Amino acid sequence: MSPGPTSPPRLFDRALHRKRLDRAARGYAQADFLKRRAAQDVAERLEAIMRDFPVAVDLSARTGAFREALAHSGAASRIGTLIEADLSPAMLGGRTGPRVALDEERLPFAPGALDLVVSTLGLHWTNDVVGALIQARMALRPDGLFIGAFLGGATLTELRQSLVAAEAEILGGAGSRVSPFADTTDAAGLLQRAGFALPVADVDRVSVTYDHPLKLLYDLRQMGETSVLAERHPKKLTRALMRRAFEIYAERFAGQDGRVPATFEIITLTGWAPHESQQKPLQPGSAKMRLADALGTVEHRVPGTR
Repeated sequence: MSPGPTSPPRLFDRALHRKRLDRAARGYAQADFLKRRAAQDVAERLEAIMRDFPVAVDLSARTGAFREALAHSGAASRIGTLIEADLSPAMLGGRTGPRVALDEERLPFAPGALDLVVSTLGLHWTNDVVGALIQARMALRPDGLFIGAFLGGATLTELRQSLVAAEAEILGGAGSRVSPFADTTDAAGLLQRAGFALPVADVDRVSVTYDHPLKLLYDLRQMGETSVLAERHPKKLTRALMRRAFEIYAERFAGQDGRVPATFEIITLTGWAPHESQQKPLQPGSAKMRLADALGTVEHRVPGTR
């Protein structure tokens, strides 16, 4: 008997993530600078796309950064109904408009019901990113648009290195305390695997400085971005370990002014639900002009080839 389909590994505790987001909701505006940056970038991308989107969904909407960015952009008039969705009901509170609490891993939308799906800084917490992207693509009408931004592999590299070094020094080994993020080189491939057409991926690397690493941890808590790894580290994060990690952080990364940087890598994906009207890549051998002719050069055949 052949084995059945395997489920994706459970990297993250989604219930814990929802609790962290609920806790962060009240003070989220104090540390939403990355969210606003990503939302503004998506709104600017939509300005360049001259078409209407009657029904749109903003996944991981949090406290409404994309709606606010859209309201001040030239694309606002081309978006009909915008449904704000989030894993955390608390994040959706305190404002009007269509809203729904949902899990990005189990989208409730009917096939072909949407014209636009936007997701900013939420998909990196899904256990199966490709699966989530497939659901988004299926919810789109043919030629519908997906734009998603999530944190990439270089995010929090300074904090990660400092914790690993402190653990190796104090505990004699190191485990994972910072959540893994997708590699930049694999980003466009995620869209292709999910069945999107015309996939594009690009990276925005942001460096934020703090007067102490503890302020970074405070921001991560306010963002709801603290680690929710399903496999807990076997040893507690003690004060001595954190103190040594902060010392290493400052020793290795502090600038001349004494402030320490924190890197955030925002990967933005753009893809379209397939439609027969879209451009198709040329088949090999279908070019109407030889490259040598186009360049005005003489083609020399390599010995031993045909």
